[in-house]
Amino acid sequence: MTAPAEKESGKPGRLEEEKGKLLHVSVAASLSGPHQGALGSRDRTQTRQDTGDDERAHIHAAAAGDADPALVGWALVAEVVWYVWGVHMILIEQITCRIVGEGSREHIARLLGARIFSAMASGKKLINDPNEAVREAIEGLVETYPNLSYLDGLPEIKVVLRADVKRGAYDKVALISGGGSGHEPAHSGFVGQGMLTAAVCGDIFASPSVAAILAAIRAVTGPPGCLLIVKNYTGDRLNFGLAAEQAKAEGYKVEVVIVGDDCALPPPRGIAGRRGLAGTLFVHKVAGAAAQAGLSLSEVAAEARRVSQMVGTMGVGLSVCTIPGQVTSDRLGAGKMELGLGIHGEPGAAVADIQPVDVVVSHLLKKILSQEPQYVPVRRGSRVALMVNGLGATPVMELAIVAGKAVANLQLEHGLGVERVYTGSFMTSLDMAGMSLSVLKVDDQILSRLDASTAAPAWPVGSSGPRPSTTLPVAIPPSLKKPQPVWCGLSVFPLISAFVLVVILEAERGWKEQYKSEILRIPSELTSQGKVLEIAIRAGAEALVERREALNAIDAKVGDGDCGSTMYKGASAILEDLQDHYPLNDAAATVQEIGSSIRRSMGGTSGVIYDIFCRAAYARLNESPPPAIDAKTWAAAFEAANQAVSQYGGATAGLRTLLDALIPASTALREALDGGTEPVRAFLAAAEAAEKGAEATKGMAAMAGRSNYITSDVLSTVPDPGALAAAAWIKAAATAVSEHFQIA
Repeated sequence: MTAPAEKESGKPGRLEEEKGKLLHVSVAASLSGPHQGALGSRDRTQTRQDTGDDERAHIHAAAAGDADPALVGWALVAEVVWYVWGVHMILIEQITCRIVGEGSREHIARLLGARIFSAMASGKKLINDPNEAVREAIEGLVETYPNLSYLDGLPEIKVVLRADVKRGAYDKVALISGGGSGHEPAHSGFVGQGMLTAAVCGDIFASPSVAAILAAIRAVTGPPGCLLIVKNYTGDRLNFGLAAEQAKAEGYKVEVVIVGDDCALPPPRGIAGRRGLAGTLFVHKVAGAAAQAGLSLSEVAAEARRVSQMVGTMGVGLSVCTIPGQVTSDRLGAGKMELGLGIHGEPGAAVADIQPVDVVVSHLLKKILSQEPQYVPVRRGSRVALMVNGLGATPVMELAIVAGKAVANLQLEHGLGVERVYTGSFMTSLDMAGMSLSVLKVDDQILSRLDASTAAPAWPVGSSGPRPSTTLPVAIPPSLKKPQPVWCGLSVFPLISAFVLVVILEAERGWKEQYKSEILRIPSELTSQGKVLEIAIRAGAEALVERREALNAIDAKVGDGDCGSTMYKGASAILEDLQDHYPLNDAAATVQEIGSSIRRSMGGTSGVIYDIFCRAAYARLNESPPPAIDAKTWAAAFEAANQAVSQYGGATAGLRTLLDALIPASTALREALDGGTEPVRAFLAAAEAAEKGAEATKGMAAMAGRSNYITSDVLSTVPDPGALAAAAWIKAAATAVSEHFQIA
């Protein structure tokens, strides 16, 4: 293979290089300029004050050199614009080049380099198509570890499983876990004898589908049954729970254990509860060893629940992660860190100045081991296991430093015996810099489970076994009187030949094609109601497609930044299937098919919620034959759908969710129709109520979903993105229908 050619460029002279460095320093000071979220104007003012005389001296020194005064001057003006108004530096560069001349772009870029190149670097990924990243990662994983395989259902069904487990024949309790991708090596890296039997992978930061979870259950569960270990996030609970119920209906023995080990925020946490973090891996290991020992399903589940009740985790982030294909959020400024963050890119519980590692470790352990509330039931003299978990971009050196400080703190400050220490990157958040600490209270039984052998590739087997209470260095040997010849022993590793099996997939075969061959076809001629239904569906879906980036930007402030992308996937699938597959003359069947489109395309909590919404609406509409479906029947179906979402999702009006748009819209529609308002105008009234309801979420305290972990100061700046999305499709559909009937 031909190596890529290096970019040809002359080496800059010393004077030019020094001037570039000086101006680079001055611009770099602006890195802690405008911030989103908890960092406001107060931080920007403080940063400008902290810049001090040294940075000003650098600016004047550079201006006094022989650089083109116009370029230096424009660079300084650009810096002022950045400080005062927060205008994006790339835009400033473009405007400056227009004024000074395009030929000066390279020099201007260097003068403004700190911010510009930081923005460019944020998007650098070793990937192809962002939408294919998870699939390609799974394929690479199983090529690396011969004891792993995956189900032939990519990209919809993303399940990694033990290669030695045959369907229906496994004679031990199967362990299944999973969640959104982006946390590697969790969860697929912990599949192996002695830990997980299978891991179900969703899209990045999105819960896996019910279909994928059910496929995993069917693939690895034998007569002893299976245990689902689920991190406490709404989407995971819903999807794994629905899959468990369906598997039980098919005759499988299934139990579910929910893990919530987050110690960042005090109770109560509303209906959401504590988040599942890296402490979940202790549950995987103990339950996996118990299952490997031949315990029954109830016994394995009991050990898993016991561990989940004795572990606590808290983390600190030094940067914001970058989702493939998206721009990195700049909410966290230079010199700042976030305490108590989750693992999906959402903001932390608090923002603070970066402190020495001793201070950070002490703070995290005090929160984890706080006696009120007592998340980890320890007292002085208790024994614990410690996990130091990197979040994706933290060097091994820094994690080792944290481990040393954490062990000393646990022993000296808290009086605990540290029996095991596991250090590495186990449950990450893509490329986030930072770490989390997990503390598990242990006894002899738990220690034996932790030390039990496992073939899971990501578990740190080198940490097994007793460790000394005090680690002392080995003394340096004394010098010999007579020099002796020293032979350097070279470790010779034999070359091992390996043959890679190439799997030829059948062309164009897949779940999606099977799905399309089984569903109904669009009628050759539409009734008047069928035409109106097509207009409404198309308008609502197109509105969500258009709002993809806007919804992502809002969700990045209060969640994981993928609301727009999730809605886009569902809306795109609806538009695609609308062309050929919706029986539009049958309203109930059409709503059912919309649910099918959502099921196969949308991940995360939104996907399962809208699936439930469509199922409930279909059930109500199906009670009436197609010609008898009128506006009041639609209103009743709308109410039934909202009730189902509330029942299964646990949310109600006022908790800052999409129901705060859906419920006002449903109420307004019913009241308008009962008052004799013409149906199209009633639809418009419902759309207006949905918009007002979505906007009103600004003033609500979040008690559900990931916004539950965001501070009220941040929440008050933007509405709930899920509610905005719901209001958007309702508004677009109502407007399109009114235009069809020429009603203003």
